[in-house]
Amino acid sequence: MSLLSLIPDDEKKLVHKKAMPSFIQPMLAQLTDERFSDKNWIFERKLDGEHCLIFKKGNSVILKSRNDKILNKSYPEIVHTINQLSLPNCILDGEIVAFKNKITDFSLLQKRFGTNFVTHHHSPKIPIYYYAFDIIYCDNYLLTHLPLITRKTILKKCIPFGKNMRYVAHKNEKGQLYFKQACKDKWEGLIAKKKDSTYVSKRSSNWLKFKCSNEQEFVIGGYTKPGGERSYFGALLLGYYDKHILKYAGKVGTGFDEEILTQLGEMLKKHTTKTNPFDNYNLSTKDVFWVKPTLVCQVQFTEWTSSNKLRHPSFLGMRRDKAAKDVKKEIV
Repeated sequence: MSLLSLIPDDEKKLVHKKAMPSFIQPMLAQLTDERFSDKNWIFERKLDGEHCLIFKKGNSVILKSRNDKILNKSYPEIVHTINQLSLPNCILDGEIVAFKNKITDFSLLQKRFGTNFVTHHHSPKIPIYYYAFDIIYCDNYLLTHLPLITRKTILKKCIPFGKNMRYVAHKNEKGQLYFKQACKDKWEGLIAKKKDSTYVSKRSSNWLKFKCSNEQEFVIGGYTKPGGERSYFGALLLGYYDKHILKYAGKVGTGFDEEILTQLGEMLKKHTTKTNPFDNYNLSTKDVFWVKPTLVCQVQFTEWTSSNKLRHPSFLGMRRDKAAKDVKKEIV
């Protein structure tokens, strides 16, 4: 089946041949507190994993994070699967996930690449899957100017899904009903996407996040002395950037197992500094240790307080796919 046969005649003018780029900045969704139904939008499951672009060219398969880091060593079985499939030259956009009781679990996924991002030299014990939700290059054509719904059709027709390669299905129009069911099933939420949206390399209001729970990245700016029987550290001091200034957002002291405490504790020691990186930290500095603001972690929380601090935060894992300077407070 030829690529052009999958594109409606009136949309063929939107594609053109082009050499495959070595990287494309991925399209990202904006956070919203609206929940709506609309015939011009589709609604996909929001997956709690690691954003990953797959670049397949001839015999070469490269997995890349959203900040252009190569992920092949972390997920060799995905590379192996792609190599076994008969695929055209293509660029896929999707998410790598691990499941715990049918729910995508970022904390579990992190055990695959380790807090220090060093690949474990043994057979992976945690099964992972690649869920593709978009295709942005195929068979020597750049597809970014095509409507989303056409790209989804091409993705489903051109890629033979199965095993650990999966297609992100969607539902039409009934976003409110689907969101209610998603939260009941303990999903992270939904991504609402405008059917005719083109693929743009930035965060766009044509893709929206409906979250069942609050969760985002934070910069680690320090840690507290451990108490009781805990080793390495007690809590992490978190922040986000506002106009290039690191703002203190509170601390997180739950969500760590012994492996994370050990790995992250060693990493914190290597980044220790005498300088307070926060602009607005006005609490006691007793038993507080500062670190260079380069490490990024994922945190779940119930809400923001009126003073822009986190309520009931819980550590989920480290992020290697986002630069610290790009971490901002997600607002609706």
